[in-house]
Amino acid sequence: MSTRLSLPEARLVFLNRQGLAAPPGRALGKAGLLQLIDDLGFVQVDSIQWVERAHHQILFARNQTYRPEHLKSLLEEDGELFEHWTHDASIIPSRFFKYWKHRFRWEEETIIARWQRWRGENFHESFDETYARIRDGGRVLSRDLKADGHTSGGWWNWHPSKTALESLWRMGKLAIAGRENFQKIYDLTERVIPAHHHQEEVSRADFIDWCCRAALQRLGFATSGEIAAFLDLVSPDEAKAWVTENREELEEVLIELDGGARPRAAFALAGFGQTLGGLQTPASRVRVLSPFDPLIRDRNRTHRLFGFHYRIEVFVPEPQRLYGYYVFPLLEGDRLIGRIDMKANRREGSLDVRRFWLEPGIRTSAGRMERLDAELARLARFVGLQTVRFPHEARLPAERPLPVT
Repeated sequence: MSTRLSLPEARLVFLNRQGLAAPPGRALGKAGLLQLIDDLGFVQVDSIQWVERAHHQILFARNQTYRPEHLKSLLEEDGELFEHWTHDASIIPSRFFKYWKHRFRWEEETIIARWQRWRGENFHESFDETYARIRDGGRVLSRDLKADGHTSGGWWNWHPSKTALESLWRMGKLAIAGRENFQKIYDLTERVIPAHHHQEEVSRADFIDWCCRAALQRLGFATSGEIAAFLDLVSPDEAKAWVTENREELEEVLIELDGGARPRAAFALAGFGQTLGGLQTPASRVRVLSPFDPLIRDRNRTHRLFGFHYRIEVFVPEPQRLYGYYVFPLLEGDRLIGRIDMKANRREGSLDVRRFWLEPGIRTSAGRMERLDAELARLARFVGLQTVRFPHEARLPAERPLPVT
């Protein structure tokens, strides 16, 4: 038997699973923050601070009582969160650490093969020296290790000692103990991750089962490809095989699409249909989303559910950008209504809006602009700015470029 969802119903399910339907003003606290990140599965980390770093903005969009010092405490003092990779660098609940050991083993096999091609049979020297330096001397930043004139680009082209540092972290032998001016501070994993998270082992079959169930719990409904991509820990073939093997524990979900297209088939955990009556309706307020928000991470899913084309244009040459370097999606209630180009002007203490765009069929109204102004004021206060500068000419939506294809 299948559960059929209209697009508004499908959006509501996804918004509930992604923490964007709960009351945004409820008191969160440190324990609530840990639960929120657990509910999301992970929070992506990014170094760009155009307004605020991605992980802080992702969490603030869901709860305006979020405090960055609580995140720092959970990461650096309690060890209840750790940093590693999903599809990208992310903050992850430490109770998931046992599952990440499978990622560490995959990373180790991949990295050692690359090191052997790069450094030959003597590659262990850099690993051993770097590990011993931290074991005996304590935590380090990458700048603490010798550079010897190596200045080239990505992490694989760094000096061998610095590259070994990143490699040992990816392999799970080191962990991030904190950050200084956003630079990673590395230490031995056993000195960062509490023992009760660090010691347990999980079989490969149980690991795959957990990854797939964790994805469905947080997406609500998904195809096998979407299940695999959520944590990026299992392959599409492994997720597809898991769906086949566990078909009796899954429900088929059919998502009705616009334009008369055939409904899109997906899967959900058993009992999914019974949860639909308890869904919360998102507040009508406007929220500014980070370009790295998990709601829009899967661009194809975002387009299907919200009719919203989005891509971050940081790495797009300026003449080819449709909107701008770092443009933020706007969520109002259960709809993505537009995007806004703005930047924190920390020297003058202002959040400076340059332009904004509304999606087709979304009109400018006094109420909508009041809701947008209220959100910008909340965001400015959160990032420590005193004012919002939204010039009159910028308050008229700019002409929308051709859709991104």
